[in-house]
Amino acid sequence: MVVAVLPGPVWAQNARGMAETLQLPDLKVMGTVDPNVRKATAIVNGDIITDTDVDHRLQLVLIANSGRISDEERDVLRLQVLRNLIDEKLQIQEAGSNEVRISEAEVEAAYNRVAANFRQSTGDFEAFLRAGGSSPASIKQQIRGELAWSRLLRKKVEPFVNVGDDEVQSVIRKLEESKGQDEFRVGEIFLSAAPEVQLQVQNDARRIVDQVRAGASFVAYARQFSEASTAAVGGELGWVRVEQLSPALQAVVPNLPRGGVSDPVLVPGGVAIIALIDKRQVMSADPMNAILSLKQLTLPLPANMSEAEARKLAARVQEKTRAMGGCGRAEAVAQELGASIVSNDQLRMRDMPPALQEIMKAMPVGTATPPFGSPDEGLRVLVLCGRDDPPAAGVPSFDEVYGQMNDQRVNSAARRYLRDLRRDAVVDYR
Repeated sequence: MVVAVLPGPVWAQNARGMAETLQLPDLKVMGTVDPNVRKATAIVNGDIITDTDVDHRLQLVLIANSGRISDEERDVLRLQVLRNLIDEKLQIQEAGSNEVRISEAEVEAAYNRVAANFRQSTGDFEAFLRAGGSSPASIKQQIRGELAWSRLLRKKVEPFVNVGDDEVQSVIRKLEESKGQDEFRVGEIFLSAAPEVQLQVQNDARRIVDQVRAGASFVAYARQFSEASTAAVGGELGWVRVEQLSPALQAVVPNLPRGGVSDPVLVPGGVAIIALIDKRQVMSADPMNAILSLKQLTLPLPANMSEAEARKLAARVQEKTRAMGGCGRAEAVAQELGASIVSNDQLRMRDMPPALQEIMKAMPVGTATPPFGSPDEGLRVLVLCGRDDPPAAGVPSFDEVYGQMNDQRVNSAARRYLRDLRRDAVVDYR
């Protein structure tokens, strides 16, 4: 219930005079504040960002991280979300001023793809977002910003980025010379930082690193907070060699384990966080792409079984599977143990958990892994029935090398473009 509405500025300027003239008594508010009223948090060149906009976008981050964020971290993330929403407004405004339009049909199509990635219908995905405190409108606005900025870069930046044929050929020659050397599949989160706010941005980056190392999604943080053009694809840079990285990162990436995340690194213009998604050798067969043929034995564990009893059972299972003599007797051993058995002939080594990858790399065909599992999932053993090793990778094509070099230069130009938009923007914080 709303009793009366007074214009804010007028009330602030004339409160004392009105009280004296009208002899107003002390008031007890009988109504309630409408939670649906959207208050301005910032006005960016005349466009409003509301508290609701910030809250809904923040909840997208929390949804992606299963809510594993402290109250203190939530306050910091809220400020980062506001900064990114300001950048998003600037990008959409600049796209509009250059006659770049994103249709509702394009946004809906991209939104449907996001829902499909969550293996949900659009209706179920909408309910999922609302249950998490966000909304379809928030994620659609993010999609609109990404599409608008990407299209604007293709219109105003890419035509002026030049990659010479001789540069591409030089890279290809170096690739041929570096056959067998390490190559890295890298993800990035880039946070711009002027000298006067560098320490604050480093602290923000450290909080992101801590959250990702605690199990949060690197891809989700990259999409929400990275200021690189790779944000739209979850920060992924693709496959690079050390010499293709900036000098500040050349000593960092080779020392990361697969799946590892770096400490914040100072780079020109800001701070970077690097994730090592994968690693391989240039133009060599990648054992991680081997296709495995497996049989899995699963033995349920009683709910009341003690750890000592479970270890004793695991030792018995290992003894039986170690001596069974290959996949041909897997069914008979499973029956003897009272275990179920399933087969999979198309599992890539890369798709297995890291701990099992390390075991499988050294296993001869016909042997079994040590037992593993949990009280809920039971005791499991994998028997390796076959392995199809991948062919050696060839030299990337001219177009592939050209595309990567072009993307790197567009990314650098995009950062400068956004920096200029921020410099010229009129932002009124409320």
